[in-house]
Amino acid sequence: MSEITKDSFKRIMIDKSQSEEIARPSIGYWQDAWRRLKQNKLAMMGLWLIIILSLMAIFGPLMTPYSHETQNLKNTNQGLSAEHWFGTDDLGRDVFTRVWVGGRISLFIGLTAALIDLIIGVMYGGISGYKGGKVDQIMMRIVDVLWGLPYLIVVILLMVVMEPGLTSIIIALVATGWLGMARLVRGQILQIKRMEFILAAKTLGANTTRLLFKHLIPNTMGPIIVNMTLTVPGAIFAEAFLSFIGLGVQAPLASWGTMVNEGIVTMISGYWWRLVFPGFFISLTMFAFNVFGDGLRDALDPRLRK
Repeated sequence: MSEITKDSFKRIMIDKSQSEEIARPSIGYWQDAWRRLKQNKLAMMGLWLIIILSLMAIFGPLMTPYSHETQNLKNTNQGLSAEHWFGTDDLGRDVFTRVWVGGRISLFIGLTAALIDLIIGVMYGGISGYKGGKVDQIMMRIVDVLWGLPYLIVVILLMVVMEPGLTSIIIALVATGWLGMARLVRGQILQIKRMEFILAAKTLGANTTRLLFKHLIPNTMGPIIVNMTLTVPGAIFAEAFLSFIGLGVQAPLASWGTMVNEGIVTMISGYWWRLVFPGFFISLTMFAFNVFGDGLRDALDPRLRK
C-alpha cells in the first residue's frame, strides 16, 4: 500500500469574491404559496374555470341578441340550434342568455354571502380569541347555540318570514353562515397571541386594535382565505336549493336554481336542455371552487413549505 503524502491531495482554490453570493433569491410566504399552487394542476384548472365562468356571466348575455326577459311564443321549447345555442324555454326565451344571467345572480349571491361571512366571522372570532376569559366564554356559548340550529332550516324560516329578493336571500344565508369562520379565526388567534412577537408588540405599547389588525389577523389570512373559498360553493348551492323550492329569486329574474326547478317539470316532456345546462353549470362551479380551495389550502399550509 503506497504511502499517503501531501502530493496525493489537490488544493481546490476558492474564489473569495463569490463566497458571499446569494445562490438564489429568497422567496416570501405568498410567493412560495403561489409557486406551489401553480404546481397543482387540478387547483389551477379550478381557478381557470372560475375565471371563465365569471367572464361568461359578465359577457355571456351580450353574445346573443336576445334578452333574458324577451318572450316569443312562436319559438317555445325549441332544441339546440344556430339561433338558440341552448334552446328555448316554454315562453320562447333564449336559454343561453338566461343561463348566464342566472350565473350572475348565483355568483353574486355566493360571493357576497361569503364576503359578509368573512367580515363578521373575522371580527367576532378575533375579538373572542384575543380577549379570552369570560368574554370568550360568553361569545362562544352564543356561537354554540346558533351552531346547533340546522343551517338550511334557519335559512328557510327566514326566507318565509322576509319578502323574497336578493337582499333577503343574502341575509338568510349570512344569519348563521359566519359561525364557521368565527370558530376558525378564534382558534388561530388563541395560538398566535401567545407568540413572542405579540409580546414584543405589547411591550412597545401596541393597543388592542393595532394588535388585531396589524399582527394577529394578518397572520391568520391563509386559513381565512381558504375557508372563504370553500364557503362560496356552499352559498351557491344553498341559493340554488332555495330557488329550487320556490323561496329564492322571483320572476322575471332567473338563477340556476330557478332554471333547474323549471327544467325538472319539462324533463318528462323531453326538453332536456332546460335542466341539463343550468344543472351542469351549478355542478361545474361547485367543482371549480372546491378543487381550487383544496389546492389553496395545501399551498398555504406552512408545514408543506420547502
